[in-house]
Amino acid sequence: MNFITLGATELSISRLAYGCWRIAPTEEFARDEGRAALLAAFEAGYTLFDHADIYGAGRAEEAFGRVADEVTEFKRTALVATKCGVCRPDDPPGAPYRYDNSRDFILRSCEASLKRLRVDTIDLYQLHRSDALAAFDEIAEAFSELQTSGKVRHFGLSNFSSIRVAALQQVCPMPIESIQLEISLASRAPFADGSLDDCQAKRRSPLAWSPLAGGLLADGARRLLPQQEAYQTDSTVAAADRIAERLNTNRAEVGLAWLLRHPANIVPIVGSVQPARIRSAVAATDLRLSREDWYSLLEAAEGQRLP
Repeated sequence: MNFITLGATELSISRLAYGCWRIAPTEEFARDEGRAALLAAFEAGYTLFDHADIYGAGRAEEAFGRVADEVTEFKRTALVATKCGVCRPDDPPGAPYRYDNSRDFILRSCEASLKRLRVDTIDLYQLHRSDALAAFDEIAEAFSELQTSGKVRHFGLSNFSSIRVAALQQVCPMPIESIQLEISLASRAPFADGSLDDCQAKRRSPLAWSPLAGGLLADGARRLLPQQEAYQTDSTVAAADRIAERLNTNRAEVGLAWLLRHPANIVPIVGSVQPARIRSAVAATDLRLSREDWYSLLEAAEGQRLP
């Protein structure tokens, strides 16, 4: 595994992050398959583990906490990233699915995550979704309290527009070190909307969730989000297979290498729970695509020649 620096911080992170969304759909799964996935990622060299308090209704963070207590070296070397800001529907009864970036919600959510993760400090704390009713002064106040108390080292955002990131940064006294976005050959908006340009200019780390489009760019999708069901990936997969055959690798590694090639230093978040795939993905960090191969994949994804 190769390593880079998170944003402009002192933290050295693995070139691939491990995403914990799928490790705890049930308590039984979390204790068996989820545990095995976490250990496979650790043994393969992943050091950044990405969570959210809503993953498995908190069970993903709890699964991580159990493994951290059981395996001393895991707890010593694993870097914890988690997110807050998404409210569960029907809590309270009748409430809709919604977002909350208020000061009190951020502080309460952080305390709960710390307990579930069984850590004293979260390395990267992120707002999961952008709350239209958010008061930026409240966010800045909450971030400052968490950093001053030693409960959080660094802060990031997830699924925020580049304009909103810039606006919030004007108010926050500490740098926003990362932005987590859906980035893949099937989800290319960040290449055109300024998000990756802003990251490169500000030394802000872009973290790519669903870097293989929920598996569509690998060996098949098992759990797609609604917007991913419309992705057309046949031509992209065919192009990736041609390159993979020539480079003696597989399409998943080619898809990850396509992201890794970008100068903004995209960090793909690998979300498989299959140990073999978790280990195999690491090979992508040593695969540098040529400029010609990179653009061949882009052309296939766009479905037409570039202008």
